[in-house]
Amino acid sequence: MKKYLLTLAVAALVASLFTSCSSNDDTVVKESEQIAQDVLAQIKLLGFSTENVIKEDGGYIVEGDIFLSEEALRHDPLVELMRFVGEEQYRTFNLVGGLPRTLRIAMTTNLPSSYSTALNTAISRYNNENLRLKFQRVSQYPVDILFDRAPNGATYLASAGFPSGGNPHGSVLMNVNALGSNPNSSYLATIMAHEMGHCIGFRHTDYMNRSYSCGSGGNEGQATTGIGAVHILGTPTGPDPNSWMLACIGNGVNRPFNTNDKTALRYLYQ
Repeated sequence: MKKYLLTLAVAALVASLFTSCSSNDDTVVKESEQIAQDVLAQIKLLGFSTENVIKEDGGYIVEGDIFLSEEALRHDPLVELMRFVGEEQYRTFNLVGGLPRTLRIAMTTNLPSSYSTALNTAISRYNNENLRLKFQRVSQYPVDILFDRAPNGATYLASAGFPSGGNPHGSVLMNVNALGSNPNSSYLATIMAHEMGHCIGFRHTDYMNRSYSCGSGGNEGQATTGIGAVHILGTPTGPDPNSWMLACIGNGVNRPFNTNDKTALRYLYQ
């Protein structure tokens, strides 16, 4: 069974059964219906799906786990030629700049101590690729990306945003109520690495067709303007069933970087 990597129904949270994409449709659609039409129009203009939009403090969660701030919604869109084929690796217009660079990663005490091991694993996955963008675990400020606990009542597993001004998105929120206090470490590391991917500019691998990994859902938005969904050269034009940036993941599944993921990482940051 599949489920959104980062969107859950309240009923599923209560029952601790995170099994299908469709189980949360009614709950989240009602949330989207309450979003102002001008906000939905701007989300669409930026190239994101307007389905299942969730209001969050300071912005909105779109496409299951991507945080768009109020500032991002006021962004004056840029226009860039892009290619739309199939399930490939995609990036935003904005990437982390100033390479070579080391990003400082920290975790608050609001998260269970068991999450620390998973975060170290996620960091190692990136550093093992010998990129010009590296990650360092720190325990004090300054911090470039801070892992913290999602608010009570959150209906996603985790969320993050995209780079801005050459810097990574500064926070990742983890829904401990949904994930549990001691989940499978490799599964949790995959989710953390996925959110870190967003923070440095990656979009979902199956951006063109969410049903590929989620079992339902379609195109997340053409993204010919705004934040963007630019195909990364060298990644496949066909399905990629094991990418760490697929929109959905089965409970307990581990997805370390596959060959195509590594090609995408090297293309952007080596």
